[in-house]
Amino acid sequence: MSPEMLIYPFLFIAIFFESFVLVTLLSKPAREARSRMLNASTPSVAIVVPCWNEASTITATCDSLLALDYPKENLEIILVDDGSTDTTREAVLRFKEHPQIRIIHKENGGKHTALNAGIAITNAELVGCLDADSFVEPDALREIVSCFYNPQVVAATAAMSIHKPKNILQHMQNAEYTFGITLRHAFASINGLYVTPGPFSFYRREIVNTLGGFRYGHQTEDMEMALRIQRAGYEIENAPRARVYTKAPSTIAKLINQRTRWISGFLRNILGEYRDLIGNRNHGVLGMLVLPSAILSVASGILLFGLMLFLFARNTVTALEVREGIPLSYAFLPHGTLDWFYLPIGFYTLLAIIVLLTSIILIAIGRNISKTTGGIFIGLISYTFLYGLITPFWLFRAASDVAIGKRRSWRY
Repeated sequence: MSPEMLIYPFLFIAIFFESFVLVTLLSKPAREARSRMLNASTPSVAIVVPCWNEASTITATCDSLLALDYPKENLEIILVDDGSTDTTREAVLRFKEHPQIRIIHKENGGKHTALNAGIAITNAELVGCLDADSFVEPDALREIVSCFYNPQVVAATAAMSIHKPKNILQHMQNAEYTFGITLRHAFASINGLYVTPGPFSFYRREIVNTLGGFRYGHQTEDMEMALRIQRAGYEIENAPRARVYTKAPSTIAKLINQRTRWISGFLRNILGEYRDLIGNRNHGVLGMLVLPSAILSVASGILLFGLMLFLFARNTVTALEVREGIPLSYAFLPHGTLDWFYLPIGFYTLLAIIVLLTSIILIAIGRNISKTTGGIFIGLISYTFLYGLITPFWLFRAASDVAIGKRRSWRY
């Protein structure tokens, strides 16, 4: 079997998965979620903001929370300074007299300990978390609260975008996050979510306490909690119009470090403590499709990138041998035309066109259902040409870290 033949299974899987997402978006649960009206009820809510060296952003984060359209008597904000070494302590103390804000200072113990410390001092019915470098729209909380009308729903996620993308890399991430809005919305309609991201996810406090609070979770406490919720038989919802904006890495090195932590945390959680969820019919689409597909996407990203490098090297050598003495550009472009014999252009072009068109459709859907504003053209261009080139680096790094047991620092 030629190496090119390995592309066919992945092409089929990609087409099947993307078609499944599109069909799921047309399902009754997904349509009902998009048409869900804001709930008139206003249960008590506590929002925990864990802070570690966030002096530059914590003030703006707090200001966005104080601007939420929600009864002030039912909303409290808990700032947890997790042993910061910069001026975060001074920054949060500016709010010490505010009636809605409570402040905790503690020794550094990690984000999960900061969340647990905040949850421990509140009696609110719902508890949420917001990263200290994220900002919310005024109506975001009401959108989130509306997800909890179903007693089986114990967690809900928001729609995330990049806060004021400045360079090509951040625009690429913004398009990726918009793509994620669509996937999260589709998966929530079939209870297939396996992560409740730090930016503005909410939980029923009583259930969180019953499940034992947040854990380290291999530096992905939000994913570990979501998997624990799913294992316990509860549901995780999504509020696609609850807008939250988060800061994004501005360099390739920082982005790779961030994603390495995400992917290695996923692999350690799902292949370790939660491997029983994979292929488990009791967990429906999550166990039978979503988690296996997520694992396969990591493996396929690594394999396809390696295959691409192999084929390029092999065909380059072949071209040089056949066209010895002729410049490489002429070897691939004899008589001014493209010689398809030397490069597997047909396979990769077909795969790229399918992935690109489907991605654009899903990004457009994400923008529409979340009512995201702002331009996306730069993001689409950078996502098209950069994402597939950068992704294999964090996939390789994460997989190798898991294989050799290497742990990296949280910060990127």
